[in-house]
Amino acid sequence: MAAELVEAMNMVKSFRVSDLQTLLASMGRSKSGLKQDLVGRALRLVQTEYSPELLKNVRQLYESRFPKTSGWLAARRPEGVPLAYTPLSSSPTAISQGADYLNGISKTIPAPATEVKLVPLPFYQTLETLVPPTELIAPNNEKLQDSQCIFKLTPDQAEQIRNASELRPGITSIQVVLRICYTDSIGVQEDQYPPNIAVKVNQSYCHVPGYYPSNKPGVEPRRPCRPVNITPWLHLSNVINTVTITWGNFGKRYSWAVYLVRVFTAADLFSQLKLCSVESAERCRERIQDKLRFDPESEIATTGLRVSLICPLVKMRLGVPCRVLTCAHLQCFDAVFFLQMNEKKPTWTCPVCDKPAPFELLTIDGLLSEILKQTTEDIEEIEYLTDGSCIFFCALEQVLAHSSISLTGKSGSGSVGMAGVTGGSAVAPGGGVVVDLTLDSSSEEEGGGAGGDSEDTEDSADSPAPKRGRYNYDKDLVTAY
Repeated sequence: MAAELVEAMNMVKSFRVSDLQTLLASMGRSKSGLKQDLVGRALRLVQTEYSPELLKNVRQLYESRFPKTSGWLAARRPEGVPLAYTPLSSSPTAISQGADYLNGISKTIPAPATEVKLVPLPFYQTLETLVPPTELIAPNNEKLQDSQCIFKLTPDQAEQIRNASELRPGITSIQVVLRICYTDSIGVQEDQYPPNIAVKVNQSYCHVPGYYPSNKPGVEPRRPCRPVNITPWLHLSNVINTVTITWGNFGKRYSWAVYLVRVFTAADLFSQLKLCSVESAERCRERIQDKLRFDPESEIATTGLRVSLICPLVKMRLGVPCRVLTCAHLQCFDAVFFLQMNEKKPTWTCPVCDKPAPFELLTIDGLLSEILKQTTEDIEEIEYLTDGSCIFFCALEQVLAHSSISLTGKSGSGSVGMAGVTGGSAVAPGGGVVVDLTLDSSSEEEGGGAGGDSEDTEDSADSPAPKRGRYNYDKDLVTAY
């Protein structure tokens, strides 16, 4: 046990940054930081959570880094731990190969990399695997390599494609896609294109997503790596289809696969989200109470939590408030815009804290949905307080409005907002205006409020505009729980 632990630690010390990141990610640890931080984190992981699975991952990474020592490691490998890449016979329905002959000698056909697993994509549902993950093999030392794959569609598969509905002209909901990733048997792999990639299907070049220009100075343009739709160039019959990939051979190992998939739109995912992932208002209130609960061990007391009703993505009022279950903040973003943006440019990153925001962890905030329905567009921010009440911040002349809106959805007084409110206001001690939204607009007519217009105009010319902040508020607010 001690000898294997020392051996694993020595292996970790020889890892590159990419190897360290792969190891930490496979064990659910953070993979950000400098190399010395990654090495220290990986060594602590080996020391504190030593297990056969961890040893297997370390050895596989080491063997991929130093293949010449694989025979010595195999002799010491415990029973049940397989080699990193086990040769398998190729599939009878799909053959992956480079050029047919090299200097008159037929080449060895590479085996499918069955241990490589591609990450599931929210907008794609895999129906069938046409070509399993297969490693791109470079037969020589040339920088540009060609790899070829042949397969044919069954009558049922061809019929599915013909009868599929159109998402937009020329794009069907059932597609045959090509996916490429790094060759790595540890964890699931994201789509990653090799350099200088070009894809040719049945002697016709197909479109590969280009680079997105970067708005930041000094940052190189980034290419969105997503599945390549090769459906328009396929033979929808028993005729064999030939796919040729031209790729840059610069030391990294890649695998590719072909799948029959169903493509979803942002509207489809939004329907799934509304159906399966809505957090109730009661649960949201409990979450707020937990964050505002007094902690005697903490030196800082939280007296309120402010949440904006403006989407950080498009700077517009939230329509469907959404957030990630694993994020610590209460701030939401608009679900519709978030899904539409990821449909065009998939990043799946929280726009509030920049942490991963996978589709399966998205949820609609039920409490904020109720607040949005009961407030007008003048309300831009709310603040939850420790006593369960809440304050509403309005955009009208940077005035802070305090209201007693019911958060249970049972209030019969209608929406709360600043639009059209001219009466029932009073000057607060802090210089702001406290607006009583329970008064009717007719109270201004009965009180003859037109008498002081000239004085207000003269005063406003000399005095500065009221600053936006917290002012005194009515204690008679409806609780948020």
